[in-house]
Amino acid sequence: MDIEYKGANCVIVKSKKVMLVIDPTENVKIGDGAIVIATQAEFAPANAPFVIGSPGEYEVNDVSIQGIAVKKHIDPDGKNATMYRIELDGTRLAVLGHIEAPLSDDDLEALGVIDIAIVPVGGGGYTLDARDAAAVVRQLSPRAVIPTHYADATTKYEVPQESVELFTKEMGAAHEKAAGTKIKNGALPEVLTIFELGKS
Repeated sequence: MDIEYKGANCVIVKSKKVMLVIDPTENVKIGDGAIVIATQAEFAPANAPFVIGSPGEYEVNDVSIQGIAVKKHIDPDGKNATMYRIELDGTRLAVLGHIEAPLSDDDLEALGVIDIAIVPVGGGGYTLDARDAAAVVRQLSPRAVIPTHYADATTKYEVPQESVELFTKEMGAAHEKAAGTKIKNGALPEVLTIFELGKS
């Protein structure tokens, strides 16, 4: 399994059988066979051939995807976002999106045991900040975490975002930087490790 970070909340997860494009940005080309996963309705491009953008259970090309309704960050109107549990190549991923923290007991039960958590960390009133993101990661106790939606030199955000360094300091966990990463379930770290992926 390959995981690439494209900026904002966009991550591409590839296996031999499938390509998942999570919260695609404008610079990401979506191929005919790709599956778009949107944590909010507005993140799903109109021209995408196959979109999962709501709570429910899905099976595509031996990939199990469960969408779980959650409250969007700073949204008084109820559960208007979706977080996901994805099982791919024997690895269990949680894709959190712009959610409220902390996760409820029901949320944690729905997610179950997680190997890799993909979590926005930039704050600014738009998404989880470093402290809340770290608290959610501790609730999940994954073996690896991939931070997203933080300040970088090439991504323009609606509101200023904090640096990823604030999150890594808040976590105080092992930290690796990489242009991209290939992760096999048997090769996951034994202790929680932050994988800071270079934007590709």
